[in-house]
Amino acid sequence: MADSLTLSITLLGAGQEVGRSCCVLQYRGKTIVCDVGVHPAYSGIASLPFIDELDWSTVDAILITHFHDDHTAALAYVAEKTNFRDGKGKVYMTHSTKALYKLMMQDFVRMSSSSSDALFSPLDMTMCHSSIVPVSVHQLISPCPGVSFTPYNAGHVLGACMFLINIAGLHILYTGDYSREEDRHLVKAELPPIRPDVLIVESTFGVQSHESRGARELRFTNLVHAIIHRGGHVLLPTLALGRAQELLLILDEYWEKHPDLDNVPIYYASGLARKSMAVYQTYIHTMNSHIRSRFANKDNPFVFKHISNLPQSRGCEKKIAEGPPCVVLASPGFMQAGTSRELFELWAPDSRNGLIITGFSIEGTLSRDIINEPDDFMSLKGHTIQRKISVDYIPFSAHVDFTQNCEFIEQVKAQHVVLVHGEQTAVGRLRAALSSRYKDRDEDVEIHMPRNCETLQLSFRAERVAKAIGTLADKISQSNDAISGLLVSNDYSYTLLDPRDLRDHTGLSSCTIRQKQKIVLHVGWELVHWHLEGMFGSVEDFIDPAGMPTMRVMGVLDVKHTQEHELTLEWGASDGNDAIADSTLALITWIDASSASSGLSTTDSRTKPLPYACGHHPHCDNDSDVSHIQAIAMFLEAHFDDVELHMPEEIEDTRVRCESSTSSALLVRLDDAIAEIDLLTLAVNSSNAVFKQRVTTILDMAVSTVTSLAKSCCSCGT
Repeated sequence: MADSLTLSITLLGAGQEVGRSCCVLQYRGKTIVCDVGVHPAYSGIASLPFIDELDWSTVDAILITHFHDDHTAALAYVAEKTNFRDGKGKVYMTHSTKALYKLMMQDFVRMSSSSSDALFSPLDMTMCHSSIVPVSVHQLISPCPGVSFTPYNAGHVLGACMFLINIAGLHILYTGDYSREEDRHLVKAELPPIRPDVLIVESTFGVQSHESRGARELRFTNLVHAIIHRGGHVLLPTLALGRAQELLLILDEYWEKHPDLDNVPIYYASGLARKSMAVYQTYIHTMNSHIRSRFANKDNPFVFKHISNLPQSRGCEKKIAEGPPCVVLASPGFMQAGTSRELFELWAPDSRNGLIITGFSIEGTLSRDIINEPDDFMSLKGHTIQRKISVDYIPFSAHVDFTQNCEFIEQVKAQHVVLVHGEQTAVGRLRAALSSRYKDRDEDVEIHMPRNCETLQLSFRAERVAKAIGTLADKISQSNDAISGLLVSNDYSYTLLDPRDLRDHTGLSSCTIRQKQKIVLHVGWELVHWHLEGMFGSVEDFIDPAGMPTMRVMGVLDVKHTQEHELTLEWGASDGNDAIADSTLALITWIDASSASSGLSTTDSRTKPLPYACGHHPHCDNDSDVSHIQAIAMFLEAHFDDVELHMPEEIEDTRVRCESSTSSALLVRLDDAIAEIDLLTLAVNSSNAVFKQRVTTILDMAVSTVTSLAKSCCSCGT
């Protein structure tokens, strides 16, 4: 059995843009939200996803892929400022993501506490964090009936995962930000073992392809070394957590190999990063084999030999800016404010200094604007600053490039690919490139690139398949074999099992409900018997333990003659048995209401035998003749207004406009027309020739039908 079902995908953020990731999945009455972030280029309410487009009380689960602000920073607002708490939905993220999310949000609240457009308070953040459910990679979670999900490693940053979501049998893979390249401390993104129906994948770099990792590291360290040798300062704006740890590992190793740089300090300008080191050391087991092996040998890779934290004293930035050459990793990565912005404004007028952009820069941020190397820029205080500092872009962003993304998409083999988390031009080019690749291979894969608040609807044919388990599965069935058992539905999956296995496999037990229905009857038992045989075929006759005459219909319904003018119907309740009982009850009620039945059931010995009664079988006696007359009368009654049985003396007194008869007869009326049927010869007499012909035709049909039924129950067959 197949149904046409529709999956609705609505992006409340990250639709043809990078930032405020928020993807809503709705299918078969279930609602799942993946990520709830802010847009780094905006502040306050303007940075939020379009949350008014969704009734958050209907959300069954919110899944967070990783701790970056553009994927998590709106979570506390949604959890505490909307009606999300009115529903039963919960928030899920990995253990390490939950630990780092707390640090990130404390820093986020601190940075926005002085702002009049702060999104939420420290208390809101604390309440939200306490309600988060931590999960492990590869753990199967079922947040509600019909929905389950499994996290898989996504690379990118510590704790990042992609979610394989199952909603009523439909599989959706949501990647979030992911990397297919193992770096110095993280494993690369995994390929889930199940082929999903829909792949929702990031498109950050569009059709750009990166140079090899070795080439990037060499170019990066050479550039840093060159800037220092010319007497300049090196500014590396970076997110506090994520790529910063990767760059620190690279720089610490490079300084170890170059003793001439021992007197050049490397500063990590982030109190948040300092706090996060404990989390990184706690979750060493989630990192790659290189880091794990070093840690096993008592060599903690995150205890750096050549890197120190930037002092937190007032005016420290200016003091370092005017001091000897150094390297500073400073947040935020987009240089909108904070330490990275302050140092950039101080170092920008000096051509000896160098700025190296190492991550993806979101449109609308200073880091994106400065890549184009403008001659000047506007400071936070509103005055113009000349730019002479060198600007270089070496992407260490842990996002897949075009080659890696295409390879992953092709390996996943989803029927539908939805491109998110990419700017309009980049996403458009990626879609065109993917469509061309699939067209050349003649593969039927649909590529989508929805905008924010645009609902993408995908239709699927959902096949309902029941799996036989328990005793039913012991026997190997052949094609077209009929299997009988109990059909059990659980979370949109179906199993078929033997009733005896019900308790073992489901914890349920079965019971039988016996139903009884009494009915008053004014016709004979034999007439009821004849009609039941005509309707259902063979009827089993027996005397029950209480001594009551009983007829068993279809092997499931007992009709008992409990008292004079009373029948009792008994059966085991089920859909099929109830239908048989209903039809039997309707038939008996019709027999009792029929005027022909009432007359014929009281016929005495004056009734003559029909010419087709065999007279040989012991059961083919006058009672059978009466049943035959009754059957013919009912057949005629179905076609005419009135059918009556009359004896010879009764016929002489009627207003019959035909020759009088000395035998029993049936009188048939329709409006003003009357016809007489002689029950001995079956001759039809009527003064109305047209009506006579019509009655003759119907009578022939009745006799033919009743005769065939009589032969089926008469062993002599004559």
